Amino acid sequence: MLLPEAIIIEKLNNELAWALVKFLIERDVSSENTGSTSLSDGESLGKPHQADMSTLMLAAKSGNAEIVEEILRRFPHAVENIIDSQGRNFLHVAIQHHHIRILDIVKKTEFPMTRLVRKLDKDGNSILHMVGIEAADDKPEGMHTPALLLQENLLLFERVNEISNRELIWFHNEAKKTARELFAENNAKLHQNATEWLKSTAENCSIVSVLIATVAFAAAFTVPGGPNQDTGYPILNERLFIVFSMADVISLTSALTSVILFLLILTSPFQLKKFKQCLPTTLMAGVLLLIFSISAMTLAFVAAVILQIRSNDQGMEIALYSVIFFLAPIFMLSFPFYASLMKSFGYSLNQ
Repeated sequence: MLLPEAIIIEKLNNELAWALVKFLIERDVSSENTGSTSLSDGESLGKPHQADMSTLMLAAKSGNAEIVEEILRRFPHAVENIIDSQGRNFLHVAIQHHHIRILDIVKKTEFPMTRLVRKLDKDGNSILHMVGIEAADDKPEGMHTPALLLQENLLLFERVNEISNRELIWFHNEAKKTARELFAENNAKLHQNATEWLKSTAENCSIVSVLIATVAFAAAFTVPGGPNQDTGYPILNERLFIVFSMADVISLTSALTSVILFLLILTSPFQLKKFKQCLPTTLMAGVLLLIFSISAMTLAFVAAVILQIRSNDQGMEIALYSVIFFLAPIFMLSFPFYASLMKSFGYSLNQ
């Protein structure tokens, strides 16, 4: 009975919270000093008014797409004139905080975006300029390396540029800067950190790849398990020996390929545009091949150990198997970085 009751209480709380949100939406929009007491008839507001703490602005800032969608559905014409103290509408705020889902909601609801897209704030910044303006209270969620964070910023810039039909790319703000110039200036420090991080990561990974390739190459000329005690010949026809050979070849090939990819990164000019797809994708491919090479080498090691156990004292089995299973937690340590790479790759595909 505890679980159903908890579910019912949670559902009730969600319904009450959503009802409160709808009440706040109506109060925010209908109580503004605009000469109109009700906006349900679809009439537009007379002039822009500041509403930094309005429900729409708070939802755009926090990335709550459901609330934004509800406001657009009920008061589509009212939102055009709701701005904050900087003269920014909810699209400016959402883009500044990198909430791309709100843009998708606006497009899905077929809201007329032309006027919103062309709106400028008090400093003459368009929505494309907002990509390069970092919010003071905006902190990346989860595990974000400098290179992946810069990639997300570049992908967001390209996405907003497409939404604006590329007409804002050459527009200058009050400081006489285009959106691309402002983006490059404000992301210069991140660009430098991403370059240093990428070089360091590629160098370290290339060293590991070379070591693995060396071990795999040496293991290719070593027959594990010794000769068959009955015939005196090496156990070349054992299935585990075939597994060992295939795993060793795969490990060597993957390691050498990853070395080439890491060398491509180290010899790259590290231009800003390269961080959008080329460099992060190359790094991800190199790391995945490195992890695959380590996994194949571990499989070869396991096969060799099992072959060795068969030809030695059985009392060594427990110790050897313990060493084998000890490797599993080691692979788990690389999961956060791997998950971050896959998340970034999925994000880039969605763009």
